[in-house]
Amino acid sequence: MRIFSVYQRIYLFLSTTENIIIPVFIHSIMRFSVIIIVRNGEIFMRDALDSLVHQSVKPDEVIVVDAESTDFTQHIVRDYCKKYDVIKLYVEPGTRGEGRNYGVKVSTGDVVAFMDVDAIANALWVEEMKRAMEDADVVAGREVRLGYTGFISLKRVGMMHKGVDITYPSVNLAYKKSVFEAIGGFDPWFKEAEEVDLNFRAVDADYKLVYNENAIVYHRARETFTGFLKQSFWYGFGRKELALRHGTLWQTYEPLDMVKVSKDESIWKLIRLGVSFLGYMFCKVTGKRETLKNRLRESKASER
Repeated sequence: MRIFSVYQRIYLFLSTTENIIIPVFIHSIMRFSVIIIVRNGEIFMRDALDSLVHQSVKPDEVIVVDAESTDFTQHIVRDYCKKYDVIKLYVEPGTRGEGRNYGVKVSTGDVVAFMDVDAIANALWVEEMKRAMEDADVVAGREVRLGYTGFISLKRVGMMHKGVDITYPSVNLAYKKSVFEAIGGFDPWFKEAEEVDLNFRAVDADYKLVYNENAIVYHRARETFTGFLKQSFWYGFGRKELALRHGTLWQTYEPLDMVKVSKDESIWKLIRLGVSFLGYMFCKVTGKRETLKNRLRESKASER
């Protein structure tokens, strides 16, 4: 039997009486927390926070979890904290998954939304996320990538589970807090692909994941060839981690789509595929060795 939250029960009651007031009413009582994790993100921090404090519907809080930055990131966030009560800074070292779990733990919202520090939210992002969340447990928004055409033209390699795409990234992803807690949050075992694992477990538990193309976040692509190669390598590493955790997942892929280069793509797709395969095989050798994985987390080679 599905358990409804307080605002869902109110929504169901009002839907039989006065439909006109429902959207405004639900929006007003659904507390919305945005969580950003960061380490040494001073060049992006102002743009990210500016985009969140100038929303058409304001978030109830913006939680920045800093993993002990050595640049001016914390100084910038503290300046914003003085200007805007909704912005809160916490310092908590750890992996990406651990940082987001901590952000959810200290949050007060009914909904927890994740955005990356190198992203900028469209002015209607919170409003659209809230609207979609009225009939969902998990909402993924649209990622509009900014940067070099060869990199941003590449499509995500989708992975389906129970007929649902589970590869939506945490740059633009929102969960009902109760659902996030029920499935155990991000698994800190993962070095990569922790958001795909989270989505997998949510869909596996029959929670409803929907995609809202109007909830837009603009995300910077890698700016250098080296950065692109690193990102591709660790994406492949993450896909193998998923296989180690959940068993073989090859049936979820379309092999021809993986190697087919459409007119909107370029040779960069094949380069990404080749480097990702190297990361996949590297994880096959090292992925079960927790000590080695921790050393990888702490090394500069893993930064992407």
